[in-house]
Order: sequence, then C-alpha cells, then structure tokens
Amino acid sequence: MLTNELPDNLQNIIEDIPTPVNRINERFCIMKVLITGASGRLGAYVIRELEAEHSLVLMSRRTPPDDFSHLPFVQGDLNNFEDCQRAVEGVDAIQHLGAQPGPVDHPDLRAGAEERGIPFDATFKTNMLGTYYLMQAAIEADVHTVVMSGSNCALGHGFRISKTHIPIDYLPIDEEHPCYPEDSYSFSKRCGEDLLASYSRAYGIRTYITRPAGISPEERRRQMAENAKPTTAWTPWLWCWVGSEDVASAHRLIMEKADTLPPHDVYFLNADDTSALEPSQELVARFKPEFLPKVRTLQGYQSFINCDKLKNAVGWQHETTWR
Repeated sequence: MLTNELPDNLQNIIEDIPTPVNRINERFCIMKVLITGASGRLGAYVIRELEAEHSLVLMSRRTPPDDFSHLPFVQGDLNNFEDCQRAVEGVDAIQHLGAQPGPVDHPDLRAGAEERGIPFDATFKTNMLGTYYLMQAAIEADVHTVVMSGSNCALGHGFRISKTHIPIDYLPIDEEHPCYPEDSYSFSKRCGEDLLASYSRAYGIRTYITRPAGISPEERRRQMAENAKPTTAWTPWLWCWVGSEDVASAHRLIMEKADTLPPHDVYFLNADDTSALEPSQELVARFKPEFLPKVRTLQGYQSFINCDKLKNAVGWQHETTWR
C-alpha cells in the first residue's frame, strides 16, 4: 500500500539537508567589509565581531596588530583619494572607524598637538575631507552600506571653547535634542552625519552613524571601578560611557539589518548607566537643580543619554559593566 509517510530516520536526514534557498541566504549574508581605522582602539573589537561571519579588508595608516595579519590590509590615508579607491574595491559595506580623535586645533590642546607633530587642521581634514573621499570612492565602487563611528560629541556638550554649558531641553537626551558644537571635533562629527545623509538622498547608499560615548575596553572598566570616588561637581560629559565590545556589536547589527532600517539614520550609543557612584536624579538635584523640571525619567543610575532608538531598531543591548 502506498503511503506519504517516511521512516523517521529518513525524514530527519531530509530535514537536515539545507535547501537551495537556505544556501542562497547564507551566501547573501556574507559581506565583504572594509574597516577603516583598523589599527585604532575600536578597530580590533569590530574586527573580532565581524570576522566569523564576513570577509574583511582592513585599512589604516599603521599596520594592525599581529592577531590580524592573516587579513587583507591596505595601508593608506583617508586624506588620499587614491588610497580610499584601492581600499573599497569589491567591497559590499564599510565600517568607517577612522578619524582624528579630538579637536587638535582647540585653544587648550593645539600646543600639545603641535609638539607631537600633529598639524592644527588634522581634525577637520581627516574627519571631513577624509570622509568625503571615502564616500566618493564608495559610490564609485557601488558599496551598499556605510556604518560610521561618530561621537556623542556631536551634541556639543564637550570641548566647549566658550566654557559654557549647552542648553538642556530635557533629560535623558535623545537623538531629537538640538546639537550645539563649538570645536572642530564635535562639529566634524555632527557635520559628518549630514554629509552621509546627503549621499543617501543623492545616490541611495544606506548610511548610518553611531554616537558612542567614552569607549571603554575591559582595562578601562577595571580602572573606572578602582578609581571611583564620590562626585564633587557636575561634568559636561554627563558621566557617559560605553563598552568597546558593545560598540562593536551595535555596528554589526546595524550593518546586517540595514535593509530593515531607513536609508539613513543616527543612533546614540552608550551604556544604560553612568560612570558615577550616585544615582542620576541625585546628581541633578545636587549640582544642577535648575535641570530638575526638565527630567522626564531618571531611575537609579540611568544614563543621561537615551539609547532606546538603537535598541528598538536592531535589538541591541549593552552587556558590559564597570560596577
């Protein structure tokens, strides 16, 4: 008698055979990804986060650590268009981590930077012109997605040349809050967001910027715990921080889920808590009581910057802690 049923062992074997659709999807998920700033403090974490699932190409002015010597490497400078063109060849996506970290032309920092041989215009040139060169090369190479490491400094709350505090409309701050940059680093990070948005509008390339705060590897988190002391004054930096591993996971999730996101977007990226010993509401009450009417919710050690937009967009969670 004929039957549609198969023996259990044969049915299990058939179910374990990947279908053509599954094989196609697996190949589709594997991307060739360029990581700029690969030798920087964040580069190693993003490399490790992506290496298992994607094909990587590294770009930096300096040779990356020996741990990554098996990966293709393009030694180059973002300020050189030809270097950018070489690096993006055949690439599907870019993790743009390369930048000049800090405003080297700041009145309080310029002399020290020049002593180290860093020209006064390095921040603006690398963060603006270098990003422009990279995006121009990306369009020529038909790159699909760019995820750039920006900075919470786009808000303008740090490196204040005027020595004033930015206006606070509400706490916690989110992506809708106005930005007030004064220095070249904060301005370049905020302007870089608009630059990438213009490429999404003009060319359809998908572009995303994170705003990490106080990127902290494990050794820095240990130092935070060992050196934690009672707070004696308000800080314009708002006690914000984020684990290096958590930045890397956010960058991976955004890149891999880009097709489910708007063509362009910006996301704050920091820990759920602060680096302070005291509860956040207590810090406001003690040092900035004028901000109390602007507090929407600050429970426990809740961060002064809200990351719900990123969490809701790609399912990201902050996993590391210093406490």
